[in-house]
Amino acid sequence: MKDREEFSAVFAKLKSLLHSHAASLVVVNDTRDYYYLNTRWVTKDGKPIFFGAVWKGKGYVSYYLMPVYKCPGLMKRASPGLKKHQQGKSCFNFTRMDSSLFRELSKITKAGLAEFRVMYSPQK
Repeated sequence: MKDREEFSAVFAKLKSLLHSHAASLVVVNDTRDYYYLNTRWVTKDGKPIFFGAVWKGKGYVSYYLMPVYKCPGLMKRASPGLKKHQQGKSCFNFTRMDSSLFRELSKITKAGLAEFRVMYSPQK
């Protein structure tokens, strides 16, 4: 039971990191265990560009952040502690609260949205 409560707290915190940017993104899913955001930009074939998601699984809570994949420079200054939680290029898995890592992830998320704005906004 404690793990479920901890996972719920981790999910809520990680969701809040993404949700703080929801006004400029598109919420695709918002359930008890899954929160998914697309950008307002689309690919050449008209599909929305994925931004990020949080998913509460059985063994961990996953935080997906596509800007980390598309803009690898975002992780150059990431702490070794955060990199330990990275699975693949754009996913981070957590099993418990870690305020310092979540603050760091929040900064990367904000920087990632700024990078996406530069990358996908039409040139003037």
